[in-house]
Amino acid sequence: MELRQLEHFVAVAEERHFTRAAERVAVSQSGLSASVRALEQELRTPLFSRTTRSVRLTEAGRALLVEAERTLAGVRAAREAVDAVRGLLRGTLSVGVEQCVAGLRLPRLLAAFRRAHPHMDIRLRQEGTARLVDGVAGGRLDIAFAATVDRAGWRGELVPLAREPMVLLCAPGHRLAGADRAGWAELAGEPFIDFHPDFGPRRAADAAFTAAGARRTVALEVTDVHSLLELVQEQLGIALVPHHFSRKPEAGGLAVVRLDAVDEARGAGEGCAARVPYYESAVVLPEARAMSPGARALMALLREEREG
Repeated sequence: MELRQLEHFVAVAEERHFTRAAERVAVSQSGLSASVRALEQELRTPLFSRTTRSVRLTEAGRALLVEAERTLAGVRAAREAVDAVRGLLRGTLSVGVEQCVAGLRLPRLLAAFRRAHPHMDIRLRQEGTARLVDGVAGGRLDIAFAATVDRAGWRGELVPLAREPMVLLCAPGHRLAGADRAGWAELAGEPFIDFHPDFGPRRAADAAFTAAGARRTVALEVTDVHSLLELVQEQLGIALVPHHFSRKPEAGGLAVVRLDAVDEARGAGEGCAARVPYYESAVVLPEARAMSPGARALMALLREEREG
């Protein structure tokens, strides 16, 4: 088994398409197919289920993908560590980010990184928080900027970026539009517009409703902020979102309504702590010993920017 074969296998697994994978790793499609077939013959099992329209991982393929990503990440980290000792920073920095994450100006940060380290290639993926965390854990990503990360379930490092309240957005003609604050019971029966469950704002909203002991119906599910705001503008539902969404130009004219605080110990009687539902963004990193030189360099620039 060669590293080249693992690189080819991972490319096909991520692209789910042999032609795109071949373009990505700069080999012919026939050469890529032969490489994957040789790997399957060596392992004595199919790694992909192929049809004329799709390429999907088999159970064996899914198991190999986890280890292949970890192996390639380890090789990359080893090469970069040697370059760092020599005073060079080369290789690839793989960055993941969730859309419109708070507390971060990523384009400016990446531009500063490129100026400081011109020999480093930058790869950027925009995904939901759950996939970003899995990407850092599996070595597919060096660093990620995510939201509403489960701190108890993460073994690496989490560096806070921003924390802000969740607010309700509704169209001007909605019955709650004139209110400064709303109770959770007032939301009963309302159709909600929200993100895929993988995304940080959705995870924060779901957690808030669970803590309040309230139920809701997510009638329209989207994967981008602009679609969500447009759907609210068209009075197709309301949305519980991080406060900074309400400051976007597309949110102009929408009513912003605060929600009552949620008892953290609901039903525990008087004196229990109460909190407003909030959204929290963070930098997701592996354990210090597994952190790549590129990720360390990017974090140094981020700290300089935030301190300046």
